[in-house]
Amino acid sequence: MSNPSAEPVRRIEVFTGAGRRRSWAAEDKARIVAESFADGETVCGVARRHGLTPQQLFTWRREARRRLAASKDAPPPLFVPAVVEPMAAARERHERKQTRRPAPGAAVIELEVDGVTVRIGRGAEARMVAAVIRALKAGS
Repeated sequence: MSNPSAEPVRRIEVFTGAGRRRSWAAEDKARIVAESFADGETVCGVARRHGLTPQQLFTWRREARRRLAASKDAPPPLFVPAVVEPMAAARERHERKQTRRPAPGAAVIELEVDGVTVRIGRGAEARMVAAVIRALKAGS
C-alpha cells in the first residue's frame, strides 16, 4: 500500500453535457484578473493555479482593460510627449549638459519639464515612474 501523503492532491473536473467548456462567473474572472496583477505574481502562475491557459487569462485582462476604458467613470489615459533623437545627438547633448553620464549600454529615459530634467534608469519601477511623471505634470 502506498503512502497517500506522498502524492499531491490534484483537482479533477468532469465536464458533462454538449458543451465541454467551463463557464466562469464575472466575479470569479474579476478576482482572477486582479490576482494576476498582484506584485510578485505571473500570468502563467495564476493561470496554472486556476486551471486556465495563460492565453485565456491574457484575454480576460485585455477585456477588463477595454471595459475600464469604455466606462464613463474611468480617468482619461495620460500621454507624455516624447522626442526620439539619434543616439549620437543624444550622447553629445548629454555630454554638454551633465558631468555624470550613465554607464555605457544603460537604458535611460529623460524627461524635461519647465527646465527640470529627470533621468530614469533601467530597473525603475513603473509605479515610481508614473508618480514622477504625475508630479512633474502637476508642477508645470
